[in-house]
Amino acid sequence: MGGITGSMLLCLLCLISLTNANNSPTITNVFYEVCEDVPIDGLAFTIEATDPENDPLTFTLSGPDAGYFRVNANTGDTYVRRRLDREGGGLLKPDVVVSDGANSREAQLTIALNDANDNKPIFTQASYDVSYPENTAVGTSLFKVTATDDDTSNAGVVHYSIDGVTPEAGASLFSIVDKTGVVSLAGPLDYNGLSGFYQLKIKATDGGGKCHFPDIEYFSSIVFAFVTVEDVADLDPQFLGVPYVASVAENSPVDLSVIKVTAIDQDTGVNDAMVYSIEASTAEGSQFKISNDGVISVSSMFDREEIGDTVTLTVKATESRANIHGVFASATASVQINIIDVNDSPPEFYKCEGPENEPVCNIATQFTGVVFEHTTGSIPINMMVKDLDKTRTTQLSLDGADKDLFSVEPASTTSDSIVQLLVKQPDKLDFEKIQQAVVQVIAKDPGIATFVTTATVTITIEDTNDNSPTFQQDTYKLTVPEHTPAGTTIETIIAEDPDTMDQGKITYRLLPDSILLYFDVEPTTGAIYVKNETLLDREVRSLYSATLQARDTSGKPGTTVLEITLTDINDQRPVFNRESYLGFVEEHGNFELKIEATDADDPDSTNSQIVYGIEPSEYSDYFTIDPATGVLTNKATLDREAMDPKLDGRIELIVTATDKGTPSLSSTVPVIINVEDINDNVPQFEASSYTFSVKEGVKGAKVGSVYAKDLDQTIDYNRISFSINGGFGSFIIRSSAVEQGYRGEISVDPDIELDYEGERKQYTLQVVAADLEGETASVTVEVNLVDVNDERPEFQPTGPLTVKENTTITGVVGHFVGQDKDGNHSLIYELESMQCRCNGSFTPCSNFILDQTGEITVNPEKVLDYEQCDQVLIEAQVVDEYTEKGENNSVTTGQIVINIEDINDNAPEFIHTKATFVVVSESASLGTQVAEVTAVDRDSGKNGEINFKVTLVQFEDINNKTTDKKLLFTAVTTQLQGLYVGLIQTTEPLDLTLKGKYLVTVTATDTGGLSASTVLEIVTVDESYKVELEFTTSEAEVERDRDEITRALTSATKAAVQIITIRPDTSESRASGHTIVEAYFIYPNGTALTPVEVETKINAPEHYLVLGQLGLMNVGKAPEPKTETDPVQYILMGMVAGLIIVLAVLTTSLMCTRRNYRRKLKAAKAMNPASMVTYDNQKSGPVVPGTNKYTMEGANPVLNLNIDTTMALDMDEESSDVDKVSLSSLDYTDDMNLPDKETKSGMHVIMEEEDDDRPPPEYIEPLGAALAQLGQKKGSNNAQMGFTNPAFSTTDL
Repeated sequence: MGGITGSMLLCLLCLISLTNANNSPTITNVFYEVCEDVPIDGLAFTIEATDPENDPLTFTLSGPDAGYFRVNANTGDTYVRRRLDREGGGLLKPDVVVSDGANSREAQLTIALNDANDNKPIFTQASYDVSYPENTAVGTSLFKVTATDDDTSNAGVVHYSIDGVTPEAGASLFSIVDKTGVVSLAGPLDYNGLSGFYQLKIKATDGGGKCHFPDIEYFSSIVFAFVTVEDVADLDPQFLGVPYVASVAENSPVDLSVIKVTAIDQDTGVNDAMVYSIEASTAEGSQFKISNDGVISVSSMFDREEIGDTVTLTVKATESRANIHGVFASATASVQINIIDVNDSPPEFYKCEGPENEPVCNIATQFTGVVFEHTTGSIPINMMVKDLDKTRTTQLSLDGADKDLFSVEPASTTSDSIVQLLVKQPDKLDFEKIQQAVVQVIAKDPGIATFVTTATVTITIEDTNDNSPTFQQDTYKLTVPEHTPAGTTIETIIAEDPDTMDQGKITYRLLPDSILLYFDVEPTTGAIYVKNETLLDREVRSLYSATLQARDTSGKPGTTVLEITLTDINDQRPVFNRESYLGFVEEHGNFELKIEATDADDPDSTNSQIVYGIEPSEYSDYFTIDPATGVLTNKATLDREAMDPKLDGRIELIVTATDKGTPSLSSTVPVIINVEDINDNVPQFEASSYTFSVKEGVKGAKVGSVYAKDLDQTIDYNRISFSINGGFGSFIIRSSAVEQGYRGEISVDPDIELDYEGERKQYTLQVVAADLEGETASVTVEVNLVDVNDERPEFQPTGPLTVKENTTITGVVGHFVGQDKDGNHSLIYELESMQCRCNGSFTPCSNFILDQTGEITVNPEKVLDYEQCDQVLIEAQVVDEYTEKGENNSVTTGQIVINIEDINDNAPEFIHTKATFVVVSESASLGTQVAEVTAVDRDSGKNGEINFKVTLVQFEDINNKTTDKKLLFTAVTTQLQGLYVGLIQTTEPLDLTLKGKYLVTVTATDTGGLSASTVLEIVTVDESYKVELEFTTSEAEVERDRDEITRALTSATKAAVQIITIRPDTSESRASGHTIVEAYFIYPNGTALTPVEVETKINAPEHYLVLGQLGLMNVGKAPEPKTETDPVQYILMGMVAGLIIVLAVLTTSLMCTRRNYRRKLKAAKAMNPASMVTYDNQKSGPVVPGTNKYTMEGANPVLNLNIDTTMALDMDEESSDVDKVSLSSLDYTDDMNLPDKETKSGMHVIMEEEDDDRPPPEYIEPLGAALAQLGQKKGSNNAQMGFTNPAFSTTDL
């Protein structure tokens, strides 16, 4: 009754609670994205939550990540409290509690931080130091810089650039790849010319990015790279302190030091020693020498006056070691040595000749000069005074009988000077009194009294022009015939001048200029001559007057008058009445023609009387002319055929008309006489008979030509036509004109084909030649038929040839044979094609050579290789060079097949594979195949047969130590699809304890003894990897399901499963009827799974259930082989085990007592809320929430789990006190909360069979249902939980 009352009270309280219930708020979103660059106190996001009753909500954040945010408790606006950093952690998970005052809702927020560009690129090195020689090639990659940026996307993409180079002149020498950071040399280095060191400022800039703020932000960082340039010997030496100038006195002693030169190696990093030498000197001889340290000294005595004031030496400095080009570099410098003068030379007189810019001066004592009478000024005498000493003074003076007439300049000089004489008394220089003067010039060195030199100067006095030319007469009367030829001298008139310089130098001219059209004078001789004979016509003008002028060398003139009279001459020629005369006459006829001419001279004088004549020519003797009347007649018979045919009957005569004047004049006129042809000749053949040959079977073939001519010269009478009599109508003849007559071309009738094999082999023709008037002549023509080569050649059959590969024979390997039915033939052979069968298909090649004789030889430039090409097909054409008719080649081409015979010239070749060979030592017995090799031999037939053999076996342990083994393996040779396969099999069981791999050397040998070897690596799987699987089914059932078990195990482990044994379980600790399967789990790469790894992989739910259905119960390590143990050890172990058992019993008793007490205590606490609610199906007391029992005594509380007192526990009336569903584990685990992690559910449903036949009532434990639903909700805002505690079993519950 008390229980019923309590239940009613509990129901009443529940109804009151439901009536006044306030629903909890709902958090509608637990995932937010926030930019990591949101500033502190900036709004990050707003927590989204609702309340069904629209009650005001309050928001609270908690948890480790809550410190990054500050939430407005009333609005849910969440602000940044501490700087966010995505790189420190991309997800923040603060806990949030939303409350409406009465109820609250808790959830965990997931805040994903979006990347902002807040990180600079960071270089992986603090600096980059490299060294390169200065001759490094442009384009060389020098080094690579690398920078990383923790940002993502474009903000994490780094771009590189060179921001500066020190020194700045090196900015163009380096370049960097924007994306890779590879720094390359862009220009040539120069250690000495540019710099030996460069500092590169390299900038790394990210791609920029933005998130919270609108502007894209970029970050960059810099690093310094130091490039050291190493000097190489690539520069020539350089002299220091140039130019070099020194002084030394002439006649200085030997070894006197003059100057020191210094050269250095411009490759300062090399600094090679110098070797000095004197290469050239401007002075002849070797006056100077140079030492190894560059000191130039006197090597021999010298005279300044001989070598000059300066000597320029070319000094060479050579490096003692070769440069990078293998050459001893050198440099030269000029050293100017000034020679200090000593007064040791007297003054000397010199006479200089030649051009002004390069005169040649020689010592002289005799000089000459010229001066005009009464002239003042200087007299050039081409004299120079020199003192070879550098510092000198020379005094000049005159001596001699005529010294008073002149003075000398300069009187004193300190340098080389030109000496001149000045006229001091010009009035005494009178040519009529004195023509020559002589003086002595004296040069004296005042420093040394004995240095005196004397030179003699001879001066010639010349006359001056002071008279004009004069003629002997004032007027000269001259006569000349009209039309006197030009250039004819009329008279020579000369003038006289007493001045000596004018003798023979007077010039003449005629005045006025108009007279020069008719007459002129020779300017130097005074000869008057005719200028134009045509203009001298007495009938036009008979008298001319002129002035003859003479001038001397100074231009002084003298004149006289000329009167020239023209006399008459016979100057008119006879003139013909016509320009030409034309006449006609038939050959053998008479000709007459009158020729007339007139003369314009006085008819009463002999100048006008005319005489006719004929000029001699080829046909002039055939004619005559009356000299007085001019009648032209023929005096011989005119025969047209006797004339040159080229003249076409035309005779041209030249008739002359000559007067009787003195000299007589004449004219000519052409007279054309056409001699007309008449037919007075018959045709004539060139030969008395003709014989020709013609080939048979050629229609219209040309036979030959006959020639005839008619001596008549016109076409009307000499044109000839030909005709044929006889020949049975087989021939025709065509007439044509030729240069020397007419030709008759005889040819075969185009419709007739002559046959040599017919009745006639010879024809006799009569050819008739006739002119237009029927005059004829005939000739006999013999025509002989000639046999023709008109059959095509053909090939004789030729069988295949065989040539061994790699042959070196140079002789003939075969030949084509052709034949021709014609008796006269010449056969040659031409290559049409040559193809090689390579890999089963024919391709063009040139392995053989075909000679014109048909002989086939091996091409010496080719190697016959059977493995490349095994057959050659040669196709050729045979040609008859003597073929005259039809085709000259064969109808079909000839073919020869050449088979290349294989020889054993190739060793076997292994076909390597990337496969890893693995052997399970335990499973290997005699004849077990553990690997295979494949090889091919490019030779064919017997030569290509391969046999495999194991020649060496070694073992390499896990410490890489190799030891030789006996031949544990053998090779069995098989053949598969044209390949030879060697199956590697064991010859005996392998050692189970060895860990490592076998190195097996396999040799492939062909029948010719050629071989190749390869080493196989066979990885061993030792017994430590053997896994023992316990199945609850019998041995027969396991054998039956063996394939299915193998597939399931392979699916679970992704490894190859090799089952060693299947045996019944004989262990006393296990249930009888179980079966043990021992297996290895091996991967293709040779690795194997340990028992622990196998257990881990097959425990996955998707595999464990399948294997469980096949009977798999347990996975364990295979037992280790038993080893003998000392009995004392067993005694000690037994004692220790006994102590452990005692301790375990005591500990268990204590824990059970304590545990029972704690269970009862928690059940009592749980009864408080349970007693408030009663259910109809409750049978044995109040329900204890969170347990599978309904009494305080049998309760098993859920540890550390808060039970909601308002939970509705749906009970089935027919529920039994016995649990139908229970939890295998109720302990919390740490593996939960994140949906993307794999969580292993520790819940196992175990169905217990009941003895009762009736079906058990359907019952779901409330706590189990809640936990199961918790794991099934995918879209829930609450975090997922997983539970596992292998320490508990169903029995514990």
